[in-house]
Amino acid sequence: MGGIPRETDAGISPVTIGQEWFRAEASKLAPLKEIDSLDTGKYRTQLGLVKDKKDKSKQVPETHANDAIALASTAFIQYKEFHTAKIHGHHWVGECSVTKAPFIVVTRPKLFRRKLYQENYSKGGILKRQGGTITPFGFRSGDYVQTSRKSEIIRGWVGGFTNSEKTKNISIYDHNWSRIGQFNPKNIKLIKRSTKLCVVN
Repeated sequence: MGGIPRETDAGISPVTIGQEWFRAEASKLAPLKEIDSLDTGKYRTQLGLVKDKKDKSKQVPETHANDAIALASTAFIQYKEFHTAKIHGHHWVGECSVTKAPFIVVTRPKLFRRKLYQENYSKGGILKRQGGTITPFGFRSGDYVQTSRKSEIIRGWVGGFTNSEKTKNISIYDHNWSRIGQFNPKNIKLIKRSTKLCVVN
């Protein structure tokens, strides 16, 4: 991304690039205060927050949000040095209470651009269609929909369809764009038209 300094392209994660972009954009709205990340653990412990260091792929506050909350708390509490006639050390000054808040995961649907057919032939020498936005069932790729399987309510995003003489179904995906399953269009209800984002809280 232009304007972001880096030593090499190797070892730079998309998250790091995103953080730098956010700092640059946020600084246009208000002054930024940099906090030494080495102190994050102290603030996290003081607030009773837990960090999951084992699996960064988990989309939970313990992995992606608690460090940010700990850093934000430095505006209200500080671990300061003190001296008296007899003793010296450090203590906490100020107050900060952590309350519940929504944790939202935002991703992009992995939709194919319009392409009439796949490049490889399937059985019988047939080229299968690929891509496109509109389905023949009134739904669009990326639409947020609801259906059911047995007694389970399923919600997800439209990501493809089959429309042949024998089979008519719509593929529904979760926010990570893993296919949940294929369902009869007659049993699918539209919740929200595509916004080109998958939002889960």
